[in-house]
Amino acid sequence: MTGTARDVLALRGFRLFLLARLLSSLAQQIATVAVGWLVYDISGDPLQLGLVGLAQFVPALILTLPGGHLADHADRRLILMGATGLTTLAMGGLLFLTVSGNPGLHAIFAVMAVLGAVRAFWAPAGQSMTAMLVDRHLLSRAVALNSTVWQVSVIAGPALGGLLYALGPAAVFGTSALLLAGACVAVFLLAPMPPRERSERAHILDGIRFVRSRPEILGSISLDLFAVLLGGATALLPIYARDILMTGPLGLGLLRSAPAVGAALSAALLAYRPPERHAGHKLLAAVGIFGAATVVFGLSTSFPLSLAALAVLGAADMVSVVLRQTLVQTSTPDDMRGRVSAVNLVFITASNELGEFESGVAAALLGTVPAVVAGGVGCLVVAGLWAWRFPALRNFELPRSH
Repeated sequence: MTGTARDVLALRGFRLFLLARLLSSLAQQIATVAVGWLVYDISGDPLQLGLVGLAQFVPALILTLPGGHLADHADRRLILMGATGLTTLAMGGLLFLTVSGNPGLHAIFAVMAVLGAVRAFWAPAGQSMTAMLVDRHLLSRAVALNSTVWQVSVIAGPALGGLLYALGPAAVFGTSALLLAGACVAVFLLAPMPPRERSERAHILDGIRFVRSRPEILGSISLDLFAVLLGGATALLPIYARDILMTGPLGLGLLRSAPAVGAALSAALLAYRPPERHAGHKLLAAVGIFGAATVVFGLSTSFPLSLAALAVLGAADMVSVVLRQTLVQTSTPDDMRGRVSAVNLVFITASNELGEFESGVAAALLGTVPAVVAGGVGCLVVAGLWAWRFPALRNFELPRSH
């Protein structure tokens, strides 16, 4: 590990924040396997898998901008405490539904909607806290380390969720609730983080205005929106695991973990050597690789090849994530970070949850394999269009680390 990476991890507040993120992310990744498998097992309908994403997307879309406004006007630590506590209660709700012996789809969707609403407040506060906990010249490495922790949870969580599902979904949701309780403790130990003094004229829509005034920011977050919206196939992994690759819940867990393996390796490399030169070109190339890997996965009927394609896909996506988040954080003043992060998160939420819904609808209409392949091709087209449409994004450079 380099000296600058050690400098980041030496900060107590940042370590506690990473621990809280690890535990909460691990809990939700464990639960994701159980929810996907449970919903498909109950319904046998690809569209219902898409509705899991839609149930989270709608409340997140409505509440993320207010969540970003709150993050700029309240103690971000208190926001994280409240959001983590509510997530713990929601996971307890899933546990109750499974213990009852007859979980209904509508009840599961309702709990997922609560999780989407809570994330609308957790995410802007969490993203804007990183820049408060580390110095600006360490930010790209902090973002990479933060992303590494996230990817560790994405690697371990689905695999652990698949193993725990052998004991029943109640074991999965109970474990998730315990991990979230630990995350609550880690957030509680953080020092208070009241906001700086702000103008009384600060408006909830200021984040949108700021993003529109910066073409490199607008280009980066809209690129992620359309690339993942078209190229994301994670909602269809239960179908691939069960009907195409002929594997069970453990295989599904491994498929969900494969992108995170590639992403974690990529994030570790980025923490050691941030892509400071020609960052815009590298961002666009990463999106192109993401689309190509999606096509390979869509066509594959080999479990090892599918895992390899998902790992490449995850590695490319991590390059995009680190570059985009560093660009947003370094280009935004502190008193605007919550609202700008909220705008970014609206795009991310749309690309993930709405992308899951789009994948479910496309699979129901076109078939699973054609839907995934068409999405990957669309991702390649988007990368080319954005390279032409946003020259400021194509040419942007990151600040150099000391």
